[in-house]
Amino acid sequence: MRVTILGATGFIGRHLGAALRARGDEVVESSLRDPAKAAEASAGSAVVVNLAGAPVAVRWTEAAKRAMTTSRVDLSRAYIDALARIENRPSAYVGGSAIGYYGYRRTDVPFDESSPPGDDFLARLCVAWEAEADRAGTLGMRVAKIRTGLVLGRDGGVLGKLLPLFRLGLGGVVASGDQWCSWIHIDDEVGVLLHAIDGAAGVLNATAPSPVTNRDFTHALGRAVHRPTLFPVPAFAAALMLGEGGAVLTGGQRVLPRRTVESGYVFRHQALDEALQSLMA
Repeated sequence: MRVTILGATGFIGRHLGAALRARGDEVVESSLRDPAKAAEASAGSAVVVNLAGAPVAVRWTEAAKRAMTTSRVDLSRAYIDALARIENRPSAYVGGSAIGYYGYRRTDVPFDESSPPGDDFLARLCVAWEAEADRAGTLGMRVAKIRTGLVLGRDGGVLGKLLPLFRLGLGGVVASGDQWCSWIHIDDEVGVLLHAIDGAAGVLNATAPSPVTNRDFTHALGRAVHRPTLFPVPAFAAALMLGEGGAVLTGGQRVLPRRTVESGYVFRHQALDEALQSLMA
């Protein structure tokens, strides 16, 4: 199978490309910076996977929020418009999204794929992002939308930022520590994407079936690297670091992959301690 990956040089894109090649698929890497060129590169592929997007783990200035919106919404729209003019376009579109769709609300009530969106900046961004993926359906393409949680991998994602601090013994609980952390091992993130590439459609939450609180996540990571976790991060520090984006750290969501499991995907890493141990091995 020939698969085009938009955003192939990112953390998830690199792992997906390697997994596709390992099973014998042909991978075409393209950038969404030039949507027309990306559409041309997609011609002849069976599936296109759009993982492109400006970083979210930055201070949310107005410029940063514009970059997040442009890279996910505006460029995706231009890509779909260009794809409509391509004769031999892919038959399926796998669009990236995020569990930010559900909003960063302090609640123990779990969210699944049927839950309504939130009303903060990231939730509205995800709604608009997914709306562009839905436009691929008007071209007769099968559409899957992958709402990804905190991806755990040694070479990027949230662990890429946390491991250096935790290995120095500087890790600690963020704010109250009661906020939920919906995580996923990079192997399962790639697995869910392959599941969608191979035929699954609709909304799929890419989160492990066992979300944990920030406190439990912090202590589990400390155990994995054999270091204490004695340095709490107060809520105001998160706000200083990320501005409005600090809500991502202090809010959290308890997200369950109900449709993902019902569609036949079997998670390889369901428990956080085992997932972290596999990454530290």
